[in-house]
Amino acid sequence: MPDAPGVPYDADALRAENRRLRMLLEDKDAKIAELEERVARLKRLISRNSGNSSMPPSTDDLPGRKPPERRARRGGGRKPGKQPGAPGAYLAWSQDPDTIIDHFPQGRCTCGADLSGAADLGVRYSHQVTDLPEARAETVQHDRHEVRCACGQVQVADAPAEAAGAPGTVTYGLNFQAWCVFLLVMHHIPVERCADIIESMSGTRPSDGWVHSLLERAAQAVAAANMAIRALILLARVICGDETPVRVGPGPKSRKKYLQVACTNLLTCYVLGERDLASFKAFVYSDLHGTVVVHDRYVNYDSFGAISHQLCCQHLLRDLEDAAQSYPDAIWPGQIAEALRGLIHAANAARDQGLSAVPAEMTAERLTPFRRSVTVGLSEVRRVPGAKSRQPPARMLLECLRHREADVLRFLTHTAIPPTSNQAERDLRPSKTQQKISGRLRSVKTTRDRYAIRGYASTAVKHGIAVFTAIRDALAGNPWIPPVPAIN
Repeated sequence: MPDAPGVPYDADALRAENRRLRMLLEDKDAKIAELEERVARLKRLISRNSGNSSMPPSTDDLPGRKPPERRARRGGGRKPGKQPGAPGAYLAWSQDPDTIIDHFPQGRCTCGADLSGAADLGVRYSHQVTDLPEARAETVQHDRHEVRCACGQVQVADAPAEAAGAPGTVTYGLNFQAWCVFLLVMHHIPVERCADIIESMSGTRPSDGWVHSLLERAAQAVAAANMAIRALILLARVICGDETPVRVGPGPKSRKKYLQVACTNLLTCYVLGERDLASFKAFVYSDLHGTVVVHDRYVNYDSFGAISHQLCCQHLLRDLEDAAQSYPDAIWPGQIAEALRGLIHAANAARDQGLSAVPAEMTAERLTPFRRSVTVGLSEVRRVPGAKSRQPPARMLLECLRHREADVLRFLTHTAIPPTSNQAERDLRPSKTQQKISGRLRSVKTTRDRYAIRGYASTAVKHGIAVFTAIRDALAGNPWIPPVPAIN
């Protein structure tokens, strides 16, 4: 390069300046790449909703969130309201009413005669009204007599279950106690409001402290039933497992515990702990042998070698929806989702026919496109080089579908295995309702008592037992115990 007029040429300085500019551009490129990655990550977080992730539907309306798209199902979908063939709920005519009140015409006839002396021709019309009687607290005094036997010994009558206090004390009865527990646990009513409701119902207001103490008393009353429920969970061939964060105990909002559930369509077992492996081992999973666990692919489930796995297909479908949004030009996410839904439909049809497994002819036309689409997806979504590199979520999903196909499609081998963990999600949903109403639960121990009662009550409901009756019986010292199923 020739020197400019009057300016000496310095090759070393020019090379140094070029290196400086090159380093500056490389630094800017690195920062731009980092910012682009951060923007992509933030866009992904904002795009999370109940349709493409495991986030609950309650978060879909948060500021900045995009709600899931409402897509019309093939065939027009089902209409809202009661479906054809579903049992209806109505107020039926009672053939054995509790009370019959006769009504006779009053006053005078058009002829001027008094109707009180008219001849009774029988009932012409009837009406039935179903109502609740006014609930007012009534005080019953239990006098325990003593008697002297002919042998000279003196015996005193035992106190009834509802009068468990010391002689001369006044206690609230079993119905009073059961209503408080029912409102606290099953309807998430805070303690003070529970006492207010009881006062409006009965005319007597219990103290807030007494109402709160019922949780511990009821948890102890259902302890034997919960031991039986846990034992039956261990004996079950298939269970659903899930976990959800709950704000419990003192501390900031970010400090959370995790509520775990293991359940079937007849059993519900809760434990409050952490989301670490130690909590999973302390729950039921270390004692399971040969059980199929339907779960959401959380890594802790893979630490138990004595169980079989069914990966929740509903979670997989949400992840496929996420992949379809992340790769809008790709065809494979929709093809895999369609094939998976078809396989689930085949399993439901086989179950309705009373078959123990899904016949191969019902799955053949769906398995081939399922596997081919997974192969296409793996060819399009490549792994990021580097042993410690973070892989795209779609790549991890596709590798799961390829390498864990047996765990994805285990529901085809036996119709008793559900393809989703929806039962566990339904059993965890009350904890989110509780959190919305009460916010943070301050006591870990009381929260454990709540879910001990909740597991007992949920199991009773699944067996068709009235919750209030089950709670009252437990407080009376006679808790309902789930029956042992017959072994086929």
